[in-house]
Amino acid sequence: MPRMDLQQLLDTLAPEAPLAQRHLWLMDALAWVRGDAAEVATSVERVRAFVSALEADPALRERWHRWLRAFIATVDLTPLLADFGFAPRTAFLSEFGHRLRRKLLPGTPETRDLADLFSLLLPSRFDVRWIKALDTTTLQRLGATLPGQAEPVWNDALMDALTCCVSQVSATGFAAEIRIRMSDEARAARPFHELPSTFEALRREVRVHGPRSEEAAQAAERLREQLDACRHAAYSVYHHLEEHGISVGIVFRLRQLRERIVRIKQLLDCLLASESGRANAALLGDLAQVGIENRSLRALIASSSHLTAAKVAERSAESGEHYITRNAAEYKEMLGKAAGGGFIIAFTTWIKFALYGLGLSAFWGGFAAGFNYAACFVLVMLLHWTVATKQPAVTAPAMVAKLKDIKATGAVRRFVDEIAHLFRSQIAAILGNIGMVIPTVLLISALLQFFRGEAIIGPEKAMHVMHDLHLLGPTLFFAAFTGVLLFASSIVAGWVENWFVLHNLDSAIAHNPRFTRVLGRARAARWAAWLRTNMSGLAANISLGFMLGLVPAFAQFFGLGLDVRHVTLSAGQLTAAGFAIGLEVLRMPEFWWAAASVLFIGPLNLTVSFYLAFRLALQAQAVSTTNRQVIGAAIRRRLRAAPLSFLVPPRVPPAASAA
Repeated sequence: MPRMDLQQLLDTLAPEAPLAQRHLWLMDALAWVRGDAAEVATSVERVRAFVSALEADPALRERWHRWLRAFIATVDLTPLLADFGFAPRTAFLSEFGHRLRRKLLPGTPETRDLADLFSLLLPSRFDVRWIKALDTTTLQRLGATLPGQAEPVWNDALMDALTCCVSQVSATGFAAEIRIRMSDEARAARPFHELPSTFEALRREVRVHGPRSEEAAQAAERLREQLDACRHAAYSVYHHLEEHGISVGIVFRLRQLRERIVRIKQLLDCLLASESGRANAALLGDLAQVGIENRSLRALIASSSHLTAAKVAERSAESGEHYITRNAAEYKEMLGKAAGGGFIIAFTTWIKFALYGLGLSAFWGGFAAGFNYAACFVLVMLLHWTVATKQPAVTAPAMVAKLKDIKATGAVRRFVDEIAHLFRSQIAAILGNIGMVIPTVLLISALLQFFRGEAIIGPEKAMHVMHDLHLLGPTLFFAAFTGVLLFASSIVAGWVENWFVLHNLDSAIAHNPRFTRVLGRARAARWAAWLRTNMSGLAANISLGFMLGLVPAFAQFFGLGLDVRHVTLSAGQLTAAGFAIGLEVLRMPEFWWAAASVLFIGPLNLTVSFYLAFRLALQAQAVSTTNRQVIGAAIRRRLRAAPLSFLVPPRVPPAASAA
């Protein structure tokens, strides 16, 4: 639209224009007030200029009144006041789809629903600022330009919106998935039962005595108190979710309930205020802000899944404690567990090369490789051994869990101690994995050479392996990408365990007649307890295995050329390639470039996975930016003062260390 001045805007004010043209004029008027969105004072001054023009010209004011009457007669105010900013259906996925459609499909001004029109009228955050900057005098002058029937229509719309919102709050409180999760005290108090009658008392007082009467004010105060009781009852659901699993859908409904209660209180302020201009402007500004926020898919996901993220981080922290060594004895134990993991990964490498010989298609080859990885990772878990790259995604939340009491004396120093313990643990795990995978692959190759006359792979495949692992190729990028998959597996593990707990599947396995009939009660109970303990580990290892196998296959289908580089698997593959070529491989630059890349693959796997998990855990624990800076400074001081503490375990027994 070309720029227009105030006179041009007023000249185009046409009460008899079609619906779409009237709404387009209102959009032009608000765009003129907004201007270039540089200064709030400029927009406020333009509102004053508009009001002054109406005050100075009775004919223009009469035309303005006719335009407003036509506008009010053809739009419904109630959906804007009651439902704008809320999901059409109280479900996360339906709201996600609704927002996605609004992003992809254009809106039209030819609508009788003011809620649909509102996003076109006030699309900018700047609109929120200039609306809330309007002073009381300007608001009073603007109110004086409205026709006489505007206030009764507005009050009726407010009451209709209150009726709608109170009904929605009451319905949410009676929903089965909310009610059964409330605390016993909240259910006994029956706050949602009393809410409709409390609102009807307010409606009666407003109808009999008027919205600004003392009786209406007292009834409104009782309604606010009842709403607070409903809010507290709904909050008790969060305690149940923390203990029995998080549901994104239930969290979404609780958030909608809380925002509905806030909206009801805003509507009450507008209805009962003696100087309604300020309250109405505040409501309009809040609606504009809500409209902007409710176009964001990211905000919807973040607000509805923050408890799930916190629970994932919390459960990962519980698992991660087992991977942190704090003294020499635990350090040696970690070396032994990592050596066991490296022993299993050596056989994983052998099976992987055997699968290459089957000549499977891309998908089935990836599926077979994923099944191989998953089975071996699960076997490592069942034997209580470890794979180095599985640790960061669970140890990072364990680290952040130490920050809950960061303001306590010595909290930062203890956290830096944990960083040193963790770093040593990671080194021990990598050394144990690689230290065992190399001799085991050599032994397997030698046995195959002795009994079959050929090693795991031939010289041609060996050259291909070294070429793929070359340091100057895409290996480092693939290693970082593998770190993302390692982190993703921990998220999958947290979600699966949360889902298992939320649906009470351990109890179902232990007591469902179909299971007990087949397994027997004692065995069913043991299976239930075992799955409850190991569900997270199973999900993490199985998901990681299939991601390592299938993601490259899917990437190949889309022509992306992505691959994975896992440090222990890469070390095993390079060892097999070196054995296939023989001792002359030591004189080949390709071998040493590939060996150098293995030195970088491990740190990249660990660093990327740890960083992503650490960031998630920081957000889940709400650690401030200032505290993060304090922690960073403390770590740098430790590195300067005692760098060996990150490499060498202390030689004190656990009891002395704890003291």
